[in-house]
Amino acid sequence: MSRDGSDSEEEEEREALLQTRERGARTPRAPACCSARYGLALVSCYGFFVVYSLRVNLSVAMVDMINATEPANHSASVCPSSQTVAGRNHTARVYDWDSETQGWILGSFFYGYILTQVPGGYLASRYGAKWLMGLGILSTVIFTLLTPLAADLGAGYLIAVRVLEGIGEGVTYPSMYAMWAAWAPPLERSRLLTISFTGAQLGTVIALPLSGEICYYLDWTWIFYIFGMVGLVWFVLWSLLVFNSPDRHPRISDRERTYICSSLENELGPVPWGSILTCRPLWAIVVAHFSYNWTFYTLLTLLPTYMKNVLGFSIQQNGVLSALPYLGSGLLAVGGGQLADYLRDARQYRTVVVRKAFSLVGMVGPAVFLVAAGYTGCNPLLAVVFLTISSSLGGLSASGFNINHLDIAPSYAGILLGITNTFGTIPGMVGPVVARALTKNNTMEEWQLVFYISAGVNLLGAAFYTVFGRGTVQPWAVPKPRPLQD
Repeated sequence: MSRDGSDSEEEEEREALLQTRERGARTPRAPACCSARYGLALVSCYGFFVVYSLRVNLSVAMVDMINATEPANHSASVCPSSQTVAGRNHTARVYDWDSETQGWILGSFFYGYILTQVPGGYLASRYGAKWLMGLGILSTVIFTLLTPLAADLGAGYLIAVRVLEGIGEGVTYPSMYAMWAAWAPPLERSRLLTISFTGAQLGTVIALPLSGEICYYLDWTWIFYIFGMVGLVWFVLWSLLVFNSPDRHPRISDRERTYICSSLENELGPVPWGSILTCRPLWAIVVAHFSYNWTFYTLLTLLPTYMKNVLGFSIQQNGVLSALPYLGSGLLAVGGGQLADYLRDARQYRTVVVRKAFSLVGMVGPAVFLVAAGYTGCNPLLAVVFLTISSSLGGLSASGFNINHLDIAPSYAGILLGITNTFGTIPGMVGPVVARALTKNNTMEEWQLVFYISAGVNLLGAAFYTVFGRGTVQPWAVPKPRPLQD
């Protein structure tokens, strides 16, 4: 990009920040404590906890659903096993699914998930996000409760149920971005969104070890029953406590309503599809999202399998150790959100600089440590440390490209997220299938290749976003003034 273009963007951003501060000077910032916007962040955090607990529980259950005597599964681990079977309660059925079938089952969720990304963003932006997100997650909860029955009927039925779960969950992220477009003041976006989306890491962190304990003391079927009930409780709270906008919230204070509404210009006109689909900054987010998700979904679906078949951990150890990377990711995501908003607000760093810096660290760092994890041999402690560092650093990207939709087109953020998440879902469909195809014998060399592929995709995405990412509202996304009425 030319020097003039760079100066122009910097001037636009400085003007936008000045306008935001001028509005803030006229309207005092509403306190965060007991506020409606932070209440929304907490309830949506619980929602994403449900979303991810329902998404990852099959990863642990799969370890216990497979017949360990089946030769094709190579049940003996590469490293000395620390598995303990004494006192094990294992009454549920097990299945003779080979590696290829397991890969299709683990990836099938994303074949449904990809279908509702763009429609979800459009519908949420047009008609409100509350019921779209609420009913989407509720449908996922219902199909989760039916999972044990589907597994008994056969792998094809289980795949179908997982596809239907994905269809329900597909609207969640686009809906939430559309919701935050109406609720998040510009200089609080990183804080509010990272609190909200940290529920994903919490769901993973809690669901993985708890699933291991449930498998050990009950059986794998109870994983789906227990987390399904947790999802039903969330739906009740969401229905009662959440509203589409500050203007519709019956219990919000006048001060907070005025503060939020005065800082947002959210008049949505006809969707400029041509401008959206030819927007280079949007495609920078698409590439970054695809690249980051390749590593994320590969580990999300296959880390428990790696822990068992390579490192030799028991089902209980498996759940706890598989959760550590996501605990670190959640902590860095929340801390990174606070730091990102501080750098933009107090230190006046340009938004594009903050987004690119956090994306670089959140994508290059994981790539380096992921490759390193493949060369730890049978040192399980070092392998877990490197995998934890890898995923933890990835949490910083939550304040990078992940929030950039709201920077470049706040009024259309739900639609943009639907587009980027459509492409970001492809790794979830392809990654587990490719990884299981490459690791039929579960050797160190096979898993090293899986890690190399993931790291390479991550680095390419980070480079593309660094070159083409932007931080200002795009011309086609500037709200049009409402015509004066006679």
